[in-house]
Amino acid sequence: MSYPTFIEIDGKRVLWREIVQRRREQLKAAAKAAQPALFELKDDTRPACERAAARRYLEPSLSTLLDAEG
Repeated sequence: MSYPTFIEIDGKRVLWREIVQRRREQLKAAAKAAQPALFELKDDTRPACERAAARRYLEPSLSTLLDAEG
């Protein structure tokens, strides 16, 4: 079965190929759309042991070493 030449929308006759062409244009526009970032991503420059809260308490830091010395 082939596509119809015309399709009726709200009582108006519209060419089927125009609808297909507009849909292709919509898909191209959607593919080109970019999602902007909400905020700038920055690299975490802390040592690996300080990046997670759980690991911060497992390993000594400079402040705990200074407190231990007196």
